[in-house]
Amino acid sequence: MNSHANAPLRTLVVEDEWPARNYLVELLEASGLAEVVGAVAGVEEAREALRGGPAGAGIEAVFVDVQLLGGEEAATGLDLVRSMVDDAHAPMFVLATAFDQHAIEAYELGVLDYLLKPFTDERVAQSLRRLHERRRAAVPASTGALRIVARRKRSLVFLEPHEIWAFEAADRLTCVHTEHGVFDLDLSLTAIEASFGRAFSRVHRRWLVNTSYIKELERDGNETRLFIGPTIGDGTRGVRVPVARERASAVREALLSNATGLRRA
Repeated sequence: MNSHANAPLRTLVVEDEWPARNYLVELLEASGLAEVVGAVAGVEEAREALRGGPAGAGIEAVFVDVQLLGGEEAATGLDLVRSMVDDAHAPMFVLATAFDQHAIEAYELGVLDYLLKPFTDERVAQSLRRLHERRRAAVPASTGALRIVARRKRSLVFLEPHEIWAFEAADRLTCVHTEHGVFDLDLSLTAIEASFGRAFSRVHRRWLVNTSYIKELERDGNETRLFIGPTIGDGTRGVRVPVARERASAVREALLSNATGLRRA
């Protein structure tokens, strides 16, 4: 039994109104499912906490409001989520807000839950149980032992994560693109994402990609595409993947943050 999988979640609260911030902290800690290691008022403070330090190290979950006052850039909670959508070490996010109109975008960005004010102890506990389930599902990925089982006609095909270029959802089916070919899966993209944690990046609602195989980023007007494969220039050994418009900027920045050679403005 992995004791970490059952330990309270190390949690950060980002809320600019101190009564709501304190109340949410109380509900989180009273549940017994979370350990609040920080409570801050703005996005920059949250980013500083997530970068490290004694209190911020190992933050697993962030409960963040959408509308946050103050700060030089007046960044919102969704801005914080967008900036970390392709970070392999990003925590799990829950939006805790009084406004319901951001729910679709939040889930597109990978937010795991959406809490509407006023909070209740049961709803907060329900959200934390959901986060615990995601953490338990992601534990096997850290051991390197988890493999994907796909179908090829009547045969089962066993794939290592490093052999996989991308997963695609289409017409109620899921397939996996690899150097060995394209195979069918029984799992949804959401289930795959839960199993592998941040090892694969969701760049579109229908695509989950292995970032180590991204060879090209192409921009044509408002459209952004990635070429995923083992080589550059050989279109027969790889797959072209669309990037959702709301994720295009974050995907580009994530790729450039781990590379050098391009003059940045």
